[in-house]
Amino acid sequence: MDAAELGAFLASRRARIRPADVGLPTGPRRRVPGLRRDEVAMLAGASVDYYAELERGKGVRPSPQMLSALARALRLGADERDHLFHLAGQPTVGSAGPDGTAQPGMLALLDLLEGTPTRVISDLHECLAQNRMAAALLGDPGPRTGLRASFVYRWFTEPDSRAIYPEDDHPRHSREFTADLRAAVARRGRDARAAELVASLRSASEEFARLWDSGDVEVRRSVRKRIVHPALGVVELDCQRMASEDGRQRLLFFTASPGSAAAEQLQLLSVIGVQDLSRDEAGLRDPASS
Repeated sequence: MDAAELGAFLASRRARIRPADVGLPTGPRRRVPGLRRDEVAMLAGASVDYYAELERGKGVRPSPQMLSALARALRLGADERDHLFHLAGQPTVGSAGPDGTAQPGMLALLDLLEGTPTRVISDLHECLAQNRMAAALLGDPGPRTGLRASFVYRWFTEPDSRAIYPEDDHPRHSREFTADLRAAVARRGRDARAAELVASLRSASEEFARLWDSGDVEVRRSVRKRIVHPALGVVELDCQRMASEDGRQRLLFFTASPGSAAAEQLQLLSVIGVQDLSRDEAGLRDPASS
């Protein structure tokens, strides 16, 4: 690990990003160019002290999970992300781990849709990035490593993950998740990670095995979803999807018809979300230390 160069690189990447680029308010008094250290820490899910030590070149070597979070927070491109991992003395993420970083074009669209719940996912349903409205609507995207990084894996193996949708909708989502995954696996060809995901699901879930054996295939596109929110109740929204050119990433954004009850709920969510995200972040730290 080159601690000094790592700190300098983080500082240089932080200085080039405007708060508006990542959905943060731009105040009249900003004494530093780009983001502040506390803002990067919040976006990466780290404590301010932890991140400050990294920039000073005095912190312990960050885990791959923390490096991935920093890469997302700082909107790093693929080459910059690899450089970050090299400076930290960590192997870059290859075929053994999640696709990791949202493509720059997807992140640009994510920034443009600041007032709309928007999330970037892989075709294996791993959350790669989301804006504040998506966090307020959908909550924490969950683990970002191993099989559990995939929401499809958690859907079939962790009953609590289904609470986001009304119980009546669960059978439909199970069918659609399985059919969509079949399309992704075929598209990826000889992909070890996709094959491991399917094999593990077939072993862990009788429901998935039955649906997989049906042979149904369908790429999920625009659908209507009912989402259970702890403060707003059930919110019925249109989930629109845009796929990257290689089909491995998708931009999901949730919309409501003007004047509808759901539109009013989204308006209220914009207020609730800001309040939730203003909570003290001091207790957050490198996930590897938990």
